[in-house]
Amino acid sequence: MKKIDIKYAGLGIIFALFFLISCNEETLELMPRNSVGYSVAFSTPSMCELSMVGCYDAAQSGYYPGNNQRRGYPFGAASIEQGDMRGEDMLNVQAFFAVTYGSTYNTSAPNGQAMWECTCQMINKINICIEGFKLAVSDGVIDDAKAKDYEGEARFLRALGYHELLIHFARPYADTPDASHLGVPLSTAPINSIDKVEEAKSAGRATVKQVYDQIIEDLNFAEANLPATRAGGLRISRATKGAAIALKVRIYQHMGNMPQLIAESQKIVNTSFESPIGGYKLTAEPNGPFLNNAGNSESIFSIENNELDNATNNGSLSQFYSHVRSLVCISPVMYNADFWLANDKRRTQLVAYSEAYSKNHLYWVDKYKTYEKMADWTPIIRYAEVILNYAEAEARQNGVTQLAVNLLNQIRNRAVVDEADRFTLASFPNAQSLIEAILKERRIEFLGEGRRWADIHRLAKDPVYFVEGNPGVSGVPAKVAPANVTPTSWNAASGILDPDMFKIGAYDYSDRRFLFPIPDSETSTNPKLKEQQNPGW
Repeated sequence: MKKIDIKYAGLGIIFALFFLISCNEETLELMPRNSVGYSVAFSTPSMCELSMVGCYDAAQSGYYPGNNQRRGYPFGAASIEQGDMRGEDMLNVQAFFAVTYGSTYNTSAPNGQAMWECTCQMINKINICIEGFKLAVSDGVIDDAKAKDYEGEARFLRALGYHELLIHFARPYADTPDASHLGVPLSTAPINSIDKVEEAKSAGRATVKQVYDQIIEDLNFAEANLPATRAGGLRISRATKGAAIALKVRIYQHMGNMPQLIAESQKIVNTSFESPIGGYKLTAEPNGPFLNNAGNSESIFSIENNELDNATNNGSLSQFYSHVRSLVCISPVMYNADFWLANDKRRTQLVAYSEAYSKNHLYWVDKYKTYEKMADWTPIIRYAEVILNYAEAEARQNGVTQLAVNLLNQIRNRAVVDEADRFTLASFPNAQSLIEAILKERRIEFLGEGRRWADIHRLAKDPVYFVEGNPGVSGVPAKVAPANVTPTSWNAASGILDPDMFKIGAYDYSDRRFLFPIPDSETSTNPKLKEQQNPGW
């Protein structure tokens, strides 16, 4: 077997060990530049720390297929934008994400390929690290407690990666009664030899249930072994006990397990709507989490970026979402929504008006404010999400309760300044009206944070709250075409939308485009996955 190398990159180590183009594909393209042997990577406490940081580096941005340039996958701007572009609330202005926005992607589309490859590369690097930390314990380099701390961080990232793959490449948990439909390849051991590559190829795709079970196992381990908080910005940029719990809240929501979601939420949301673990609480103003990425009370976990170490201009949020490059603006679908009140603070604090690119595309998300410095952190999960997830579960389980309304109002009332516009119990005649209000609040609160596709995906089999593709049918809504908007297309809170803007058609849940195809780069070398390609591709 060839020597296994590890190269330094940015703040940490990127493992060049069989630098896998996908979860299972073998490339044997080692990178000798500035490399050290595998046995050295876990030989000292400082090397173990660098190896752990390398896992976060892999989560920040991998390498785009074909050009060895850093981009925004798995958890940089590209993945956030993709979560928005597969929905209807943001508008693709330029051609950068036109494939995803227009749903004309195919098995060789670079966006789906990059998401698959970079996420799987990250997972394999994590698996290598977990094995390496255990070896470091046996060699007396670090103690068992430190190794478990590192493993908890690694498992948190692995859970995050597997869930990202599931929501793009597999149908939602409820697609079959027992979630026995195909998920994604599942590996918890390093693929670090030719034999292991071949073994992984023969395994194929696990079921959705099997992958979710592994995610929960990883997060339970992380919760049990991670600290409640860390010093400074590390409390947000490194995984903690609260982050593991918060991610479990999201995962149980996607599984449709409302009792367990509530149980996890209660660990970090008390009667004062603060967290006894980690001290999380909402910032006083809606823009609080974005004004101070490293020091706010609301961000639970984010991917760190700075001027020197970021995902470059093709993977940075301030480049994608602002008027600097003008790639993505707010769609009239969302800007004109009558449920987003005209005097909502989020319209002024988190929306920017600019004609920098085109007089027709006017309103931009203003959450990512560093622009050319590209130092905005990628928001992965905020306390606001935990609270809204909890509110939805409470309403689904118990109907219109004061708790559910109070949870919703924690988010809404910091942005809605007029007392008459704030919700009370009397605002909701039934549970359905309350749940619909919570779902609408999610669209406002997480605009430009990539959460729209996750909601479309998880709700696709919900008999009441599914997102419509074609009228009355679950699917993906029609989208506004950028060429069909004018300066008069945006009318805040009007509820008015010109039907001539919608030139990108809806499609139903049964359409093959609801899922990304497994990319050609995988199926061309993996016969098992070629047999298990998503239907229609």
